Amino acid sequence: MQALTRLQLALLIPLTLVWGLNWPVMKLGVAGYPPLTFRALSIWLGVPVLAAVLVAMKVPFRVPRKHWPELIWLAATNMFVWHACIILAVKELSGGRAAILGYTMPVFSAIVGGLFFGNSLNKRSWLGVAAAGVGVGLLLWHELTSLAGKPAFVALALVAAATWALGTQLLRRTAIPVPTLTLSFWMTLLTAVVMTGLSAVLERPQWQAWQWPGAVTWGSILYNAVLIFGFAHAAWFYLARSLPPVASTISVMLIPVLGVASGAVWLGEAVHWQDGVAVALMMVAIAAVLWPARKPAAG
Repeated sequence: MQALTRLQLALLIPLTLVWGLNWPVMKLGVAGYPPLTFRALSIWLGVPVLAAVLVAMKVPFRVPRKHWPELIWLAATNMFVWHACIILAVKELSGGRAAILGYTMPVFSAIVGGLFFGNSLNKRSWLGVAAAGVGVGLLLWHELTSLAGKPAFVALALVAAATWALGTQLLRRTAIPVPTLTLSFWMTLLTAVVMTGLSAVLERPQWQAWQWPGAVTWGSILYNAVLIFGFAHAAWFYLARSLPPVASTISVMLIPVLGVASGAVWLGEAVHWQDGVAVALMMVAIAAVLWPARKPAAG
């Protein structure tokens, strides 16, 4: 087990808050606006924010040409599929609890790591994965009936989670010799292009009847541009590369809990006893993979 460094902890806490609160923010943003266009606008406005961070920190932008195929593959598995599928799911599924389906990712990550990357999990890792899985099930307890009526969007969210899990495993193992911020910038820019293309193809009727976003939608777009694409993704990619896959994925399991809680406050969703038990299980999951193991006594 790996204890968090000060830098990792300093990134994890605001990352959890920013991503957790973003689920009802996104729900409000896409309530009366085409979801893929919403996502494309958010990313395009976030690209210059991220670029300014690279300039301020004197991080190089260049990626050697021979590594571009791998970079595109990393962008596809970490961002293209995730952002396209999850924003469509958020549009149709109930409020902040769309986050819960997305954060089945740690369970998928454990499965993908074991099947394709030869990861062997110890008892504490399996405890963390199991606690996270049960917690997700409890958070979905009162949603199963309504979700059953929208199986396509449930499937989209699960595809997003599974693909993100694969991307996390690949990102951990990438040999591209550039800083994480450089990878983050180019993956974000490539995603902006892909989301723009998808919105042009799939949302053309809405484009023809295009209206200027309202104040709530603009607030949601700017929140995503600055905090999600200007900060959260770069912070997550750093954690994914610097922590073991199970530790990095389980460490963010408070995000769906925040999604549920903020959805209850902003969107009026009901909170049940199962949600409280789920919070406890998420804490067990996080502690199981991040709490330092005892050092053996000296002989």
